[in-house]
Amino acid sequence: MVATLKAGNSPRAVALRADMDALPIVEETGLPYASAEPGKMHACGHDGHTAILLGAARHLARTRRFDGTVHLVFQPAEEILLDSGAKRMIEDGLFERFPCEAIFGLHNQPGYPAGNFMFCGGAFMAACDTVDVVIDGYGGHAARPHLAVDPTVIGSQLVMALQTVVSRSVDPMQAAVVTVGSFNAGAVANVIPGSAHLQVSVRSFDTQTRKLIEARIRTLAKAHADAHSARVEIDYVPGYPVLVNSRKETDLALAVARELVGEHRVISDFAPFAGSEDFAYYLQEKPGCFLRLGNGEHSCTLHNASYDFNDDNLTVGAAYWTRLVEQFLPLQQ
Repeated sequence: MVATLKAGNSPRAVALRADMDALPIVEETGLPYASAEPGKMHACGHDGHTAILLGAARHLARTRRFDGTVHLVFQPAEEILLDSGAKRMIEDGLFERFPCEAIFGLHNQPGYPAGNFMFCGGAFMAACDTVDVVIDGYGGHAARPHLAVDPTVIGSQLVMALQTVVSRSVDPMQAAVVTVGSFNAGAVANVIPGSAHLQVSVRSFDTQTRKLIEARIRTLAKAHADAHSARVEIDYVPGYPVLVNSRKETDLALAVARELVGEHRVISDFAPFAGSEDFAYYLQEKPGCFLRLGNGEHSCTLHNASYDFNDDNLTVGAAYWTRLVEQFLPLQQ
């Protein structure tokens, strides 16, 4: 959903984005406003992001101390990794139907004081790819392994070999992560299964590193399968691109935060990290800035069943978006 506010006569326009999807997690906060949908909760604070943007929209609609157009982008499906909400909205003509000069977004950050803002110019968040590896062996009796081709052993060796991709193939000055998040093979102790399934998450900040990791994973998977006379199928699915903040827009966003909350509550050189975010698709189309807002030093981590968005951020977040619009689209003197 996209809502539009207009004031004055300026042809200039800016977009603000809030994500609004939940996660497949059973909530354990015990709060009176906990999710009423079993197995679904706002474990990443997207409900808070949406409330912040709605608050800013309400205030901007009342005061209209800006000259131009503000597009309020309420985006679904940020969490799904593939064919995400940002990608689908762009393909649906977001920037053709709602043209803008730049786009801004924010995300809460547990571990930092509420109301504190964090910024990083350039590459900020990693690209994220997902790899499905299916090893087809030959099942058999656990007591006669010589008559089988054991995919569990092959998969186990591959898991350990994949740990060398970053440590021995990637330039030490380049950040990257290869994590085997899922390994499934067999169901009972006395049967060697016919196949094993691995799921791998890959994070990177550089195009060449991204290509190198894919090549190494494919080579290692095939080599381990060939060594044991097994077959391997690899489905390497590119996910979100690297999120790259443009310098001019980041400088503006940083200046607005300093004015709003003071220098002592702003981190201007927040370090890049390996999390991924589909806001990166917007930044491939338009200049802009994606920033972080502290959720509390003792906040549960994101995607945790006990996570709770810090409501103290609602006012400061809405005030921030309001000030940003007023700075980006100033009234004519």
